[in-house]
Amino acid sequence: MPDKKYIEEYPYISYSKPILTDQEMLERSKSFYDFMDNRRSVREFSDRAVPRQVIEDLVKTASTAPSGAHKQPWTFCVVSNPEVKKQIRIAAEEEELESYESRMSSDWLEDLKPLGTDWHKPFLETAPYLIIVFRRIYEFGNEGKKKNNYYVQESVGLATGFLLAAIHNAGLVALPHTPSPMNFLSKTLNRPENEKPFLLIPVGYPAEECWVPDIKRKELKDICVFY
Repeated sequence: MPDKKYIEEYPYISYSKPILTDQEMLERSKSFYDFMDNRRSVREFSDRAVPRQVIEDLVKTASTAPSGAHKQPWTFCVVSNPEVKKQIRIAAEEEELESYESRMSSDWLEDLKPLGTDWHKPFLETAPYLIIVFRRIYEFGNEGKKKNNYYVQESVGLATGFLLAAIHNAGLVALPHTPSPMNFLSKTLNRPENEKPFLLIPVGYPAEECWVPDIKRKELKDICVFY
């Protein structure tokens, strides 16, 4: 327990969780793994409407992620306006076309072949929502003085992971999309200079006929080492 003087200056609250039996933990961990193992990145979306409250809850869930010094260095820009989505698609496809034609190495293009991707991104207009995650490099303190945030990349990565899990849990699908470079998102959405685009995520229902590549995840022995 922190020192009494410390608690008086920086308030703490008591925290506890129910203690589960080994069997309960095994059942929960296996059930959640099976659930998350069904998550897939989807490129074929339905334009079916999604209640705004659902999106708000998803963003709030993402914001529960841990962050360096609890600075919460993220902004989630939610776009549903068709005209703005169209602007984003046009700019994204311009960058993607250049990437596919000149920026990507031959190895990179070869690795993408099983996924069937190209520079066309119609899902950016079809999906009812685009969630653009921005990382906040610093904040503005008193008199406009810059105050650095800490472990920004790691913190925003954690929040994005929470967001993708929450989207799956809500019965929706998503696609972590990274048109590179993504500076056009800052301009299109008129974001301040302390924010940099991190990820563009279309969110919605899968199309009535939706196909995903038949890919396999690495086995535990290939990703985990116990000591």
